Amino acid sequence: MKKILLTLLCLSVIGCSKPSEPQKSVDVLLIGGGIMSASLGTYLTELQPDWKVDVYERMDQVAEESSNAWNNAGTGHSAFCELNYTSEGKDGTIDISKAVGVNEQFEISKQFWAYQVEQGVLSNPKSFINNVPHMSFVWGEENIAFLHKRVAALQHSSLFRGMEISEDHEQIRQWVPLVMEGRAPEQKVAATRMAIGTDVNFGEITRQLFASMSRNPNVQLHLRHEVRDIVRAENGSWNVVVADLANGGKETSVNAKFVFIGAGGGALKLLQKSAIPEAEGYAGFPVGGQFLMTDNPDIVARHKAKLYGKASVGAPPMSVPHLDTRVIDGKEVLLFGPFATFSTKYLKNGSLLDMFASLTSHNISPMVHAGIDNIDLSTYLMGQLMLSFDDRMDNLREYFPNAKNEDWKLLQAGQRVQVIKKDPQLGGVLQFGTEVVASQDGSIAALLGASPGASTAAPIMLTVLEKTFKDRVKSPEWQAKLKQIVPTYGQKLNNDLELTNSTREWSSERLQLLYVPVQAEQALVQATATQ
Repeated sequence: MKKILLTLLCLSVIGCSKPSEPQKSVDVLLIGGGIMSASLGTYLTELQPDWKVDVYERMDQVAEESSNAWNNAGTGHSAFCELNYTSEGKDGTIDISKAVGVNEQFEISKQFWAYQVEQGVLSNPKSFINNVPHMSFVWGEENIAFLHKRVAALQHSSLFRGMEISEDHEQIRQWVPLVMEGRAPEQKVAATRMAIGTDVNFGEITRQLFASMSRNPNVQLHLRHEVRDIVRAENGSWNVVVADLANGGKETSVNAKFVFIGAGGGALKLLQKSAIPEAEGYAGFPVGGQFLMTDNPDIVARHKAKLYGKASVGAPPMSVPHLDTRVIDGKEVLLFGPFATFSTKYLKNGSLLDMFASLTSHNISPMVHAGIDNIDLSTYLMGQLMLSFDDRMDNLREYFPNAKNEDWKLLQAGQRVQVIKKDPQLGGVLQFGTEVVASQDGSIAALLGASPGASTAAPIMLTVLEKTFKDRVKSPEWQAKLKQIVPTYGQKLNNDLELTNSTREWSSERLQLLYVPVQAEQALVQATATQ
């Protein structure tokens, strides 16, 4: 009788009821309507078209958070221009291993998208990917010396051959007129350029992938549905409690053999609800971003590049300043930033209680230790929060000296949640990048972290498949299909000239991108007029 009374109290007063029995069963349940779930769902529906797949997204459209074109920089991250992917050691040597890894990953993404174009899953490549040269730009003797060493080091990898570098003002002016207009002729500058760089609309890719998946009768996309709880069933599967936000928050329970949590900043809290031991110790540090934007056609026409500079001391990798050509819904605009913001929200459309709700007895210590070890980051964020519009415009003028306030406006981009995890020696570390967390039995997985994120969705989701469907991935059927979707699956392009060229030619043709073959020995294009 006491249990009955307590249950009635919970139902009528607190409203904490959870459906005890699942109303339906599926093979795969994807949480989040972003590019990660879209990519994994596409893989699975192509590998197992007979599987029942449910997708739950709390917004009224897919791709409304981090995947939305206005919530990210749209860079096809290939390490051509991002200086933070090539670190300099105390002895002056340049480590290119991360750059090579990022480039390899983006080549997988291009193959994945090219295959989808070939199959009619994705259409009109110009709607989601366009060639925009990738450039690095620095000033000052120390930074120029670093840029030269970086380019020299990258030539040891065939993936980066053909990179141009110049200190000549006139040459750089030809590449990016806007950057050189009004610049002091005596200022020493240097720039690199890779013509095969890309701008990507990840939101458009996401929408097209979900549209194609939804044509499969075994796939159901549920918008305005919020996942409230994830509970392990007795047979090892998962009962997922979902609220229908368009119907008064009515809750139902869905049983799934496999669950993927691809909810961006919301993934951590949902992973914690699963109570798998692999989730212990993870915490999240939210960092938002703002961009200056102009759509003035006269200005936009004078800059065709994604031009990256060097990050400030203490700045996270996602805050490297860059002046970008963007192609969004067929229109070209320029963005400059990002300028970091701070909010305790884990999602742009989230709650200010997000960060506090994610704190547990397992992750408070790693979070405190990571905070102590990242004083520079805290100082940087405080400085960013105090910037006025004029301050931001002054930062822009380092890259576009003639910029006028009236041509630009400030836009709020998306939220990113950086991973904090346990560390045996340091107690806790702040980790940039992404991380797949999966249960030992492979029945549930989550993606945590941020940049390069969307650019590497296709290879990251291959990692999810390998972690969670180990036996099936090894089967001849899945192996054959995966090599159709990603022709170089299981191979490396780095320093394999024939494979690099054939792969880039194949994907570029289907994506309508510029193809430049890599030569065995390719001299740098280097101007010496000002050296």
